[in-house]
Amino acid sequence: MSAPVPPARGSTVRGALEAALASAPEGGLTAKDLSGLVGISEKDVAGHLEHLEKSLKAQGARLEVLPATCLACGFTFKERRRFTRPGACPECRATRIDPPAFRVTR
Repeated sequence: MSAPVPPARGSTVRGALEAALASAPEGGLTAKDLSGLVGISEKDVAGHLEHLEKSLKAQGARLEVLPATCLACGFTFKERRRFTRPGACPECRATRIDPPAFRVTR
C-alpha cells in the first residue's frame, strides 16, 4: 500500500493554518485537528504555530491558546508557553492530558 496523500493546498502551510484557525469553533482546534485539516504531521504543527503567532501579531491579530487540562485532577496549564501537549501533570503526575486548542482572534 502507498502512503496517504495529503489534501492539495492552494496556499502555504502557515496560510492554510491561519485560515483554519480563523474559522475555528469557539472551543478552538487542537494540533491533531490542524494536522488533518492542513495535511502536515501533528509534530510539525507546533513549529508552524510559533511562526504564525509572530505573523498574526504584525497583522494586529493574535493566536489564542486554550490551555491543556489534566483529565485526572483538572489542573489547567495556564502558564505554559509551548504549543505541545504536556507529558504529565505537575499536581498528580497523571499522563492523561487534554491537549491545548488554538484559534485566531482579531
